Amino acid sequence: MREAGRGRLRLVERPSENWLGHERRGRGEPLVLIHGVGSSRRVWEPVLGRLAQKREVIALDLPGHGSSPMPGNGASFSPGALARRVALFMDGLGLEKAHLAGNSLGGWISLELARLGRASSVTGLSPAGLWRGSAPLYIGAAFLASYVATNALGPFAGYVASDPVLRSLLVGQFFGRPWRLTSRQTVETLEGFFGSPGVPRVLEDGQGRFWGGREIDVPVTVAFGAREAILLPCQSQDRSELPPHTRWIPLPGCGHVPTYDDPRLVADVLLAGSSR
Repeated sequence: MREAGRGRLRLVERPSENWLGHERRGRGEPLVLIHGVGSSRRVWEPVLGRLAQKREVIALDLPGHGSSPMPGNGASFSPGALARRVALFMDGLGLEKAHLAGNSLGGWISLELARLGRASSVTGLSPAGLWRGSAPLYIGAAFLASYVATNALGPFAGYVASDPVLRSLLVGQFFGRPWRLTSRQTVETLEGFFGSPGVPRVLEDGQGRFWGGREIDVPVTVAFGAREAILLPCQSQDRSELPPHTRWIPLPGCGHVPTYDDPRLVADVLLAGSSR
């Protein structure tokens, strides 16, 4: 491992088969950040600087996303299986427990890790898996449509990203304030979908819902954006399988992926959630 200085990025060599692409910044209690389907660790960039002032931040790429390879041998991409893969990654870093924070699928994985006893706290930003019954069909359809569209638009991503109207039309369902994204951030969002071979497997294996969380005994914070357009309150924000002490908070002006909508607010929520 090569360290670039206090509070800055540390470059980590690939040591084992349990390796996942990641970066580490800062000093303090460890905080592991887990992105959603079709995304990568880059989604946390707007909040990393603020978080790294108080925490050792570890932002990872899930298998088949970002710089993490696809696992072989027909490995499952269910949230539970992905949680076990992240647990092995944490073992490789010498972390028995860590504060965990995740967006969408990453929030579900964080809750699964808490069930495994690997969490010091959990903060879920628009966590998936809290639907009433099985996953609503429109959720899988929305992500599948985005995957197909971004693959078709791949060569033209730069052009689409440069036009504010096209940008809002294409990624507006994921962000509360899509016009705030820069062209680079929009391209990264599009590349996250068409450059992630794990997306179809997650959509295939990620059915069902999160169960068995009422006995989680660490602090849990759940935050949904007021402009959430994917995981709607009437279908996808069920509280019955989370512990009674869960803190539920709104994110004004934010959508499904809030880190770009209001970086300061999101960073403060993550710091507060990992301080309880």
